[in-house]
Amino acid sequence: MRADKWLWHARFFKTRGLATKLISAGHLRVNSDKVAKPAHGVGPGDVLTFPQGRRIRVVRITALSDRRGPAPEAQTLYEDLTPEEEKRPPAPRFEGKGRPSGKDRRNARLYDPTRLD
Repeated sequence: MRADKWLWHARFFKTRGLATKLISAGHLRVNSDKVAKPAHGVGPGDVLTFPQGRRIRVVRITALSDRRGPAPEAQTLYEDLTPEEEKRPPAPRFEGKGRPSGKDRRNARLYDPTRLD
């Protein structure tokens, strides 16, 4: 089966055109080999590595499909091998609500122990 068609059937991409663009740009690896053509054949047992959003997905194909079915059916087409992302703490922010006011900034300057003025 074509790689772009399988990615679309497995619901990794909303349209087949998006899958084709990703593959044509050289962002798909099949069994750790770069693939540049959307018509590259894939089958059960192949491991695909590709970016999806901000994540790198690694999946093993377990089955092929004749149609783009519902999500539960699409999830049976692959085994997800993507490593778990470590949780990053959120960026430090102002402890109050939203952006600090001018008064908050002035108070921070007045009571800053590292300031030498």
